[in-house]
Formats: sequence, C-alpha cells, structure tokens
Amino acid sequence: MLKIAPAPVRVAPLADLLAALEAAGEETRLRLLALLAEAELTVSELVAILGQSQPRVSRHLKLLVEAGLVDRHREGAWAFFRLAERTPLAAVARAALDALDPADQTIVADRARLAETRAARAEQAARYFAAHAGDWASLRRMHAPDERVEAALADVVGAGPFHAALDLGTGSGRMLELFAPQAGRAVGVDQSPAMLAVARAALERAGLRHAQLRQGDLYALPVEREGYDLVILHQVLHYLDDPARALREAARALRPGGRLVVVDFAPHDHEALRTQHAHRRLGFADAEIAGAMAEAGLEPAPRRDVAPDKGEHAKLTVSIWLGRDRRIVADSPSAPRQEVA
Repeated sequence: MLKIAPAPVRVAPLADLLAALEAAGEETRLRLLALLAEAELTVSELVAILGQSQPRVSRHLKLLVEAGLVDRHREGAWAFFRLAERTPLAAVARAALDALDPADQTIVADRARLAETRAARAEQAARYFAAHAGDWASLRRMHAPDERVEAALADVVGAGPFHAALDLGTGSGRMLELFAPQAGRAVGVDQSPAMLAVARAALERAGLRHAQLRQGDLYALPVEREGYDLVILHQVLHYLDDPARALREAARALRPGGRLVVVDFAPHDHEALRTQHAHRRLGFADAEIAGAMAEAGLEPAPRRDVAPDKGEHAKLTVSIWLGRDRRIVADSPSAPRQEVA
C-alpha cells in the first residue's frame, strides 16, 4: 500500500506577506486574480477582457508574479498566467477571492468577456481538430476502440486519488480529462502549441480548472523533479527518436513510490504509419519497454494488451505498461518507513 505524506504547511515571512497583501489590494489586480482563478490567460486576452492597455496590464501582472500570487510560464512566443497554487502566499489570493461578491457588476462583466474569450479559443481549437480529424480517425480504426483502451488503462492505474498527475505528450488533453478529476494537481506537457490549444479548450469544457498545460521538450521536462505520483505517456513514444531517454526523463518526475504508465502499440509491420502519420517506431516489444523502465529505476509490472476488433483495418494491438518507482515513502517525517506494495 502506498503511504502518502501530508502536504507541508507553507508559511511566509512578514515582509513577503505584506507585499502580497499590497499587490492584491488594488482594483485591476484584484480583477486579474479573479480572472486567473478561472482560466490560464495571455496578456492579450487579459487586455481584451479588462479593456486596458497592454503596458498597464503587463505592469500589474509583473507585480502579482513578483508577490507570488500569480504563476507565469512561456508557451512558444506567448506567456500564460494563472493564479498561483504552490507558493506560500497562494492562500492570500484565494482568501481575497473568497471574500469577493460574485454578483459584483464589475466581476460579472469580466466573467462575461472571459466567456467570449473561451468561446473564441474553443472555435480555434475546433478548426484545427477538424482539419486533422480524418487522419486521427483513420488511425483509430486500426486499433481497439478508445473506450476499451481507456477502460483497460483506468483499471491498470486505479481510482486514485493522486497528489499530482503528469501527462507527457498530452495532445488533445484526453488523459487529463480522464485522470485530473482524481488528482489534486494535474499538468500536461506538449511540444505543439496547436495541440495545447486543443487541450486547453477541452479542459475548459470539462471544468478542470486545476489542470495546467506547459509547452516543453519531453527530453527536458519543464516540471519539477520528484513531484508526481502518476506520470502518463499515452501514444507518444512511437513518435520519438530516443524513447528510452524520454522514459528516463519521465521517471525523474516521479515521487517515491510513484507510477509511470506507457500506452503504445505492440510491434507491427504497418509501414504506412511512417509516411502517413510520422511514426518513427513500429510499436515496441515488451522486453524493450520493461528493460527501459528497469534502467530508469522502475519496477515493471506485467504488460496488458488490448487487441483490435475484427475488421478490414484492424491491425494494431495497444499495450499498456506500468512501472513503479522503487523508493519508499512514509506517512510522515517521523513515521516508520513503509514498503510500497
């Protein structure tokens, strides 16, 4: 049984707390906090919602970031902002927003313009998805229905809860839709800004406000080490030139006792996938993935296969591998160390 340590209590020095209170105590900045509690937004989106100049909005955001109330991350040429969650002063912003009347007319108007921004995002994502839907549909016909694969994956992973879940190569964000509801925190990483836009729209539709998205390289992840008890690589490795390296990097993100799940194709000879879908690898043998997991310090579990339905296009078996971090974790710093079963 995995023993999960309680989250440490975070405190801040007096000067930092005063700076955070001062940062939150201004009308535009409080409106920004309310918006960033609802969604991850860019400067241009916030400018449109607030009706203020870009330099003014950027200046307010800089103060909120410096005060530890807002997180900022880059995604290509864009910067996204969201309400801080893991800083010692995040509770200050939450307390201020909890005391804010949701029926306040300024807040209501901001929320209405935020809804328009979200609708525009969703429309853009839908256009991209529609442009590629034919390619994705043709590939899905070649393996078991997504419903069967996802049911098997959910059975392998279990019901949770999870402190934090990490989806690498998140694509459309489907894995986050499945597992973020059971996670206190969820992060998806993808290299493609277009796919991140699709994922962001999907997460907003699902109401998963605690899920975050990051643009990044799977060989050099833009996330903290040892921060996640569930890491997922779903239909990603066959695109990579060095899958073992990506597995090692994914394993570094695991907390002691955490689990890494790989979903990919079993070995096949469908060469057209190289030219039509940019696959570098035609599936993976069990020994290759299990061996790479072992080299990354994980204990591999038996593979689970989901065979395709019978049909003209059915050719690909989906395999699910699970690796568990071999380290152990205790109930608390003073508790006896417990084995991960």
